[in-house]
Amino acid sequence: MSGLFDKASDVAGLLGKATNILGSVKIPTASITDFDISLHRDSIEYKLKISINNPYIVPLPIGDLSYVVKSADRVIASGTIPDPGNIKANDSTVLDVPLKVPYSAMVSLVRDIAADWDIDYEVELGLGIDLPVVGKITIPLKRKGEIKLPTIRSLF
Repeated sequence: MSGLFDKASDVAGLLGKATNILGSVKIPTASITDFDISLHRDSIEYKLKISINNPYIVPLPIGDLSYVVKSADRVIASGTIPDPGNIKANDSTVLDVPLKVPYSAMVSLVRDIAADWDIDYEVELGLGIDLPVVGKITIPLKRKGEIKLPTIRSLF
């Protein structure tokens, strides 16, 4: 019976060490460094720049990038960008992410613009990265703000 308790305590000790090791694993960090909106005839394009820092000595593949774009608290676009590329080894990588929103979303924007002459936006991203040993992790990113539109008076 005491042999069983010894084995159980050995397993508990190994699990504790594994938890400590996995808890100290460095993970990549990411932030949205730039944001811009372009209006086109048929769509709105949100242009994001994401800076990703890789602490590992090997490049890491980005599995996917999921996104949700909201304006005036309404979801106007969502989706997934499969395989956007790799993160350079032991360095920072800047990822350009263009998100096209269909013309039908203009109705939400027109309501928002008419209310306060700016464009309110919220972008939520999930950056899926495949880490060695640990597996896939998702780094959540979020950006919220407003873009003031020029008035006729400010143009002249």
